[in-house]
Amino acid sequence: MHVVVIGAGVIGVTTAYYLSQQGCEVTVVDRLNGVADGATYANAGQLSYSFTDALAKPEFVAKIPALLAGRDNGYRVRLGPALIPWGIRFLSQCTNRRAAKNTVAVLRTAMRSELLMRKLREKLPFDFSHREAGKLVLLNSAAEIDAARVNAALKSGQGCETEVLEPEAALEIEPALSVMTGNFAGAVYSSNDSVADSYAFTVGLKELLEKTGRVTFRLGARVKRLRKQGHKLRSVELEGGELAADAVVVCTGAWSGQLLRPVGVDPHIYPVRGYSVTLPPGAAAPDVSITVLHKKIVFSRINGNLRIAGFADFNGFRTDDDSKRIAALMEVARDWAPLAADYDAENRDQWGGFRPMTPDGRPCVGPSGIDGLYLNTGHGMLGWTLACASGYDVAMSVTHSVH
Repeated sequence: MHVVVIGAGVIGVTTAYYLSQQGCEVTVVDRLNGVADGATYANAGQLSYSFTDALAKPEFVAKIPALLAGRDNGYRVRLGPALIPWGIRFLSQCTNRRAAKNTVAVLRTAMRSELLMRKLREKLPFDFSHREAGKLVLLNSAAEIDAARVNAALKSGQGCETEVLEPEAALEIEPALSVMTGNFAGAVYSSNDSVADSYAFTVGLKELLEKTGRVTFRLGARVKRLRKQGHKLRSVELEGGELAADAVVVCTGAWSGQLLRPVGVDPHIYPVRGYSVTLPPGAAAPDVSITVLHKKIVFSRINGNLRIAGFADFNGFRTDDDSKRIAALMEVARDWAPLAADYDAENRDQWGGFRPMTPDGRPCVGPSGIDGLYLNTGHGMLGWTLACASGYDVAMSVTHSVH
């Protein structure tokens, strides 16, 4: 069967890989001229298999007045016609029961993704700087520590072990914390989380797939619309013509709703912008991945450099504040960890990308309700983490539907 995958980020290209493994002929279409040029390009690089905590939870509700007033530098929120209905759905998920249910659902996917990535790494002939770095999430208060213990118990019941540590124990794991100027009350540690370059992975996988002859990439090709007849998808209309398909998988991240709503499918995705700066490491760059939870910022060692990533801006598709937000990210990082990176280096890579957030934090993976149309989108901040499992799952869904 011929399957069209729309979107050439890490989700789309990984989907194409698993479809090709099932014997499908695949065409990957993307409006950009290269693969991995959107949200995949310079994300935090963390494969956070153990940290799938739902954003929608009771504690978040208490933050909303400060967010709306602009008093939390980790977020920027501008109310608008798209955010309000999404926000109402998000608030409906902010109960302890639903937060736990959503966290566990994504955790199960992440744990399968880790196993699939391990198998895939054994097969891939190229390097993408994968490293089992471990991850420390720094906590700021007794309330955060209490919440971390509840989450650790919840995850332990699923076979995922994380440790809630005193600051002294965290320092033993990552000595660079001793020269960070920010204080922390405790930490959560997972030894099995990794870092890797999602851009290098996606580019390498694309080149590998092209060599098989079963996967074709049509880059710089804009999709105008999806065509359906009754309840069945017929084709994909491009600006340069029409592309027939036995099945179509939409992997367009934050832009998925724009493509899907005209055919009656709404994935309820909102674009949440995040940022990163990649710099040479400083005198005390951490080896373990570090997340400073209350600052909404992470430090990851990738390719010999230090990547600083973070923030979550609910501001639609606006990009006009990027330079200010990246400067703010650098300021927070320098203040918290002055020796982690060479902050004055000229050779830096700055990036901003839209994470596709669903109200409950779960990705939309599988049949859309229209015959022949499938979804693999809405991964929020965990696209790199969940890519293997969601790509595998949607490939199985597509191929099993015809048998």
